[in-house]
Amino acid sequence: METLMVDRVQSSLRLLMYSNAIFLCERLCAEFPSELNLQLLATCYLLNNQAYCAYQILKGTKMPQSRYLFAITCFRMNLLHEAEAALCPVNEPNAEVPNGAAGHYLLGLIYRFTGRRAYAIDHFMQALAIDPLLWAAYAELCALGAVEESNEYFSDVSAQRIQQQHLSDSSSHNSSTGSEYCSLPPTAAVNSVDSIPRQSKQFLANSTREISTLQQGVVFAKVQTTNSGTSNLSQYNTPSPAATQLSGVAPPPLCRNAQVFLNAASSDGSMKSNLNLAVQAPRRKFMDEGKLRKVSGRLFSDSGPRRSTRLSAEASIIANSNAPVGGNGSNHSAKFLGGLSSSSPTKANIASSRSLTFKKGQSWIAESFEEGRRPEIFDDSRTENMATTSSSISISADGRCLEQVKATGDLAHDSRLMSGTRELLGLLRILGEGYRLSCLYRCQEALEVYLKLSQKQFNTGWVLSQVGRAHFELVDYFEADHFFELARRVSPCTLEGMDTYSTVLYHLKEEMKLSYLAQELISVDRLSPQAWCVLGNCYSLQKDHETALKNFQRAVHLDPRFAYAHTLCGHEYVALEDFENGIKCYQSALQADDRHYNSWYGLGVVYLRQEKFEFAEHHLRRAYNINPRSSVLMCYLGMGLHSLKRNHEALEIMEQAISADKQNPLPVYQKANILVSLKRYDEALKELDQLSESAPHESSIYALMGKIYKRLEMHEKAMFYFGLALDLKPPAADVATIKAAMEKLYLPDEMDDNL
Repeated sequence: METLMVDRVQSSLRLLMYSNAIFLCERLCAEFPSELNLQLLATCYLLNNQAYCAYQILKGTKMPQSRYLFAITCFRMNLLHEAEAALCPVNEPNAEVPNGAAGHYLLGLIYRFTGRRAYAIDHFMQALAIDPLLWAAYAELCALGAVEESNEYFSDVSAQRIQQQHLSDSSSHNSSTGSEYCSLPPTAAVNSVDSIPRQSKQFLANSTREISTLQQGVVFAKVQTTNSGTSNLSQYNTPSPAATQLSGVAPPPLCRNAQVFLNAASSDGSMKSNLNLAVQAPRRKFMDEGKLRKVSGRLFSDSGPRRSTRLSAEASIIANSNAPVGGNGSNHSAKFLGGLSSSSPTKANIASSRSLTFKKGQSWIAESFEEGRRPEIFDDSRTENMATTSSSISISADGRCLEQVKATGDLAHDSRLMSGTRELLGLLRILGEGYRLSCLYRCQEALEVYLKLSQKQFNTGWVLSQVGRAHFELVDYFEADHFFELARRVSPCTLEGMDTYSTVLYHLKEEMKLSYLAQELISVDRLSPQAWCVLGNCYSLQKDHETALKNFQRAVHLDPRFAYAHTLCGHEYVALEDFENGIKCYQSALQADDRHYNSWYGLGVVYLRQEKFEFAEHHLRRAYNINPRSSVLMCYLGMGLHSLKRNHEALEIMEQAISADKQNPLPVYQKANILVSLKRYDEALKELDQLSESAPHESSIYALMGKIYKRLEMHEKAMFYFGLALDLKPPAADVATIKAAMEKLYLPDEMDDNL
């Protein structure tokens, strides 16, 4: 009963019928209370998103698998310290982490979210050392910035480790499943030795074991004898491959002594059971014609002259003397003898009784019978002794046949396994290198790596999203929009990266596309944080910051470890000038991901506005160290240094920002501002003249030029540029400042430096 219930529970889980699985598993635990059954019930609850139920069931359990499931439960419930205690018990400091690579990966996540970066990196590396194909651990290492090259993790050493694990897993699986492969259907047969799977090899091995345990005088053919004395030899059902699938070439059977001993079969009851078992054994085609000739020639030459050929001839003549051949006049046994044929049934029988073996050009004739010669009649004891001798000889030769075939199949399988492993690791090496470079914000290099992928792999949702993200970090919003749109076409239900896509549309001010994207993602999955981030960006673009904030908070509620949702909340608080709550949101984002440079940047901007310049410089430098190729971060760091009166350092980093992105006008403007503070007015005017050509609608450019001309006491030009700035409709705060400067044009240094 217990076995049946467990099977039904597992079947329900496979069919995703979680409620049915929970019901049956509760009955199972009530009837047969054990920790193994409790594990199964907890698994049902976890798959049904009822972690709190699994928590109550698994609390206090001691088995390794129970501890792992309990740690998963605690992790989902954000009880990280309990999860750590389950995986690494305090009273057992030397206890092994359960579930190998998966356990180390989970422990690495726990250490990461509790701020212990070094321990997290160590366990992620251990997980990859155990299972080189655990991509999730590699992705976490990339997110932590701890990967130097992907070749270290997807090398030939990893391929050998994967092959060893695969072979050990398959051998343990075969030993546990035992003889279940002995009843494989005929459709499981394969066409050549090179493509024999593990199941077929196991079948051959099991057949060898079964043959070695058979009693003497085993019968491999079923003989149907009628009352009239005729016999039908058309059915030769042996464990050997089906000869009808080959073109006139006899295969090397597992037992070539497949002949009929009528007197032994009629007198021994146990032989009838063996007869029926042999008849039911499936036939298998496992070799093509060319390979068959080579293998069969070698196998027959090794066996030498066989007495079994004499016995088979005697049995054939006994069974066929004075009897017509069944069927359409052709003896089916000729198929097993290389397609021999004769002009008459008698000659066919006589020809089929001759068995020749060839070795180095020399032939031995095992036994020969002439036409018309009456066969010698043996008594029962002599027949029994001869059958025993021939059976032992044939079984020993067939053992060598099986060993050679299995060895050939094993070598071919190992070669294919190694080739497939290297091919897979080659793919992961490219993807891993591209992802590593993206996480290090070396986006141009990452794009070049992704282009090495095949067309099939490149045109997938994940890769296209990564390419779009790389263009976003390069501030190439149009290309980013293009690739994210392609990712949506390839995989319409993809949620990963859609928060970044919404930010791209926000910068492009694509209200319609952003609104449509929000509706689509909400319809796909209302419980995904990405969908609510997209909706929040949609409201933020419309300057409805309060509604946008509510949507971002909804995303945080759905996934408290989603760092970007915390950062977007901080941006909305800053837009509402609630700096205190904005700082809290940025700090929460850094607790989830301390390499999320957007939060470091947000904190730096807040402290700049609060005129806490040292704090601003610290946080902006942290952001710059994470993403040293961002022109925007360089520019704001220069602004922080300028505020600290470190103008020469500020000028250097502004030059770097201009070189990093020549299309960004902000660092040029800030460089001119720094030159003004150093009283290098001519250089500042030159920079602003060039900037006005690339950004002619920026009012702040003309306001700063007016300020410079005022200091040079060129009042007419100053008034002209102040007027141009007002005509471009600047923000309200700037309007008031410009008007005040125009009113006090002839008074020295009355204009605010914030222009």
